Amino acid sequence: MRSTVWIKRAMKLRLNILKLSAVASLWLASAALLLVSAVSFVCADESPLTARKLSEAGLILPLEKITQSAKAIKPGKILETELELKKGTYIYEVEILDSKSQVWELKLDAKTGKLLKMERDD
Repeated sequence: MRSTVWIKRAMKLRLNILKLSAVASLWLASAALLLVSAVSFVCADESPLTARKLSEAGLILPLEKITQSAKAIKPGKILETELELKKGTYIYEVEILDSKSQVWELKLDAKTGKLLKMERDD
């Protein structure tokens, strides 16, 4: 009689493990699908609508913070900003006209605002 109890417990335990495994698989599949759909609408040059959605989702900084960071690094008039996805990282390219009429291109990490590269644009 004891062996019957143990067999029932083992079967119940195995069934619970299978249920947990199925739930974990569904969760992982859902997470993967969500990630793919979030990235699928992204292309090289991002639209303002896409940038706003990414900012609202907390994936990138708002444009206002990026322009503040850029001006703190290189004071001047902002001529153009572009959001690009390069090697899985969102990058803002900001063109600034300084007081000496030179145009500078700054590349900033869109998530942190950190300066990645700065060069004079010819």
